[in-house]
Parts: sequence; C-alpha cells; structure tokens
Amino acid sequence: MEEAVASGIEAIIIVTGRNKRSIEDHFDKNLELEYALKKNKKYELLKLVEDISNLVDIHYIRQKEPKGLGHAIYCAREFIGNEPFAVLLGDDVVNSQVPCLKQLMDVFERYNTTILGCQPVDREHVDKYGIVDGTYIEEDLYRVNDLIEKPSVEDAPSNQAILGRYIITPQIFDFLEHTKPGVGGEIQLTDALKALAKEEPMYAYNFKGRRYDVGDKLGYLEATIEYALHRQDLRDEFKEYIERLIQSDLYKQI
Repeated sequence: MEEAVASGIEAIIIVTGRNKRSIEDHFDKNLELEYALKKNKKYELLKLVEDISNLVDIHYIRQKEPKGLGHAIYCAREFIGNEPFAVLLGDDVVNSQVPCLKQLMDVFERYNTTILGCQPVDREHVDKYGIVDGTYIEEDLYRVNDLIEKPSVEDAPSNQAILGRYIITPQIFDFLEHTKPGVGGEIQLTDALKALAKEEPMYAYNFKGRRYDVGDKLGYLEATIEYALHRQDLRDEFKEYIERLIQSDLYKQI
C-alpha cells in the first residue's frame, strides 16, 4: 500500500476473501485506539495510526471462491472500467530506492501498453513463476513474445520471472472473461496476458530492488530481518542482538 501511494496511486481496490476482515479493519479508523493514544500523549503512535487510515482512497471487493489471480482481477472490472491499472500482489514485497511500481509507471508512460515487472530467478525455480519469452529492446526491457505459467526447467524459455507487479491495459478483461482454468484449476492471469500479447505490444521490465517472497517462510523471515536493519530506530540495537545471538550457547545448540 505504501509503495502504491509513493508511486502516485490515488485509489486502490483490495480483492479479499472469506475470513479476511482484518485487512479492512487495519486500514479503517480506530476511534477508541486514537482516543487512548491521545489521552496518554503517545503522539508518535497516534500519527502512525492516523496515517494508516488516511493513506489513500481504499475500496474492497470479495472474491467468493479461490479461483486464481486472473479471476480476482476480473472481480474488479466494474471498479476499473476502461482505464489502465496496476496490480500489486501482497506476498511480493520490494525494497528499492524508487518504488517498484513507479519504475513500471515510468516505462508505461513511454510505451503506453502492458508492462510486466520481472527479475531473473535461479533456473531451478522457474516452475514457481510465470516465465517470459522476450526479445531484448534496451537495458532491462524486453518485448514479450510469449509467456509460460510455471514451466519445467527443460521447457522454460528464460529465467525472467513475473514477480507481483503489473500495469495492464483494460483490454485484459476481454481475455479474462473467456480464459479457462489452467494450472492448478485456477484462472491464470498469465494465460490471459499471453493472449493479450498476441493482440497488442507487451513489455517485461527488470525492476531494480530487493524482492522478498513473504508468502514463503524463509522469504518472510528475510524480509522481517532486513527491513528491521534498514530502520534507523531499530538497526543498531537489533544488529547487536543478532551478533549476541550468534555467539550465544543457545545458537550453538540449535
């Protein structure tokens, strides 16, 4: 959410599912908490809570069944209308000097067509991602020829993986409407993008920044530790804690 706001996005729709009301509550106003913080003169925490609820204009829609990313995006078609839109997947977090989405938006302003956020991954991991078959255009930019969802190592045309950031033209909805379930029995966004790429130019951009897969246990831990080390108010004490832990008997016993 902070990345989207820092990139200049003014309205966001969050596609949620059952039992995820906590997401809506997180971005809502909490009058009781704000009152308690103000009463106890905890003004820094008060500002943090107020900033969360005032981040951006947020809307919500339910995906009633887990039918995949393509279906989730199709659920938002009435909200999006006939405008290009950005997609950010919550389990991909990117730490970068220029917000990842802003990097894609800058490319979109030049080419005015669908832009896929990509980075190279280890060859043995290509079966976890949508993989790009592309033609080199210029530094970090490729013209998309084809896309393959979770290919085997032998079948992968490259190791350029689509990693949770997209800017997509509204024509995608014509293809999502008719996309049949693919890998995992879900409506795959990659399948619709593959069809769209045959009708209009599409580009893959290797964005700059450290990407974390927080849907993976190890990725979640890496993000937690490294983001803590980037924070001025936590870095020194947390670094000392890690150093003490590594030298401790507890660490040696693990």
